[in-house]
Amino acid sequence: MSYLLDTHVVLWWLTDAPDLSPAAREILADPANRLLVSAASAWEVATKFRLGKLPSAAVIASDFPGWVERMGATELPMTMAHAARAGAFTAPHRDPFDRMLAAQALLEAVPLVSRDAELDAFGVTRLW
Repeated sequence: MSYLLDTHVVLWWLTDAPDLSPAAREILADPANRLLVSAASAWEVATKFRLGKLPSAAVIASDFPGWVERMGATELPMTMAHAARAGAFTAPHRDPFDRMLAAQALLEAVPLVSRDAELDAFGVTRLW
């Protein structure tokens, strides 16, 4: 099965953080699963690192594509269809990264692995 990973899930997996739920750990550890990481996550990590909001992610931010590859995940590019869907959401959620992830999860018909319950407003299948 395929799963789209929220940015925090990628960071927590790469840093072996205890914040991941048991269900999320199980999804990530199963080699039969296809893990998708959005290009929006690379954008988010780079932006938040530059702004000083993710100082501990220096190594990951310096080679995000390499880290994603090493974790065995597949890049999910952002398309115009994804962008149009993200921009058309009527939910009041303002985070552009979350809006893109929700649009991608819906259009690609994959569950989104995320702790963020606010994403439920977009109608995604969220697993945690």
